Amino acid sequence: MKDFLQFDKMITPAIITIIFYICSGISILTGLIMIINSGQSYTPGLQILMGFITLIFGPFAIRIYCELLMVMFKMNESLGKMASDRNEDKESLQ
Repeated sequence: MKDFLQFDKMITPAIITIIFYICSGISILTGLIMIINSGQSYTPGLQILMGFITLIFGPFAIRIYCELLMVMFKMNESLGKMASDRNEDKESLQ
C-alpha cells in the first residue's frame, strides 16, 4: 500500500491490460456487426470485407498501441532503477 500511495508502483499497466481486452472485444463485436449488417448495404461485398478486416486486424492494432504505451512505463521503471543504483554507488564511494 505504501508503494501505491507514494507513486512507486504504477497501476496504469494493469489498466492498459483491461483496456486492451475491452477494446479487442469491441473490435470483434464491431466486425461481426458489420458482417451481419452487410445485407442492408449498397455494397455488401465491401461491407463484409471491412468486417473481416476489423475482426482480424482490429485486435492486432489495439495490441500494438497498448504495447507502445507499456514500453513507456517500462522505460520509466528502468530509468528509476538506474537512478537508484547510481545513488547507491555514490553513497558507497563516500
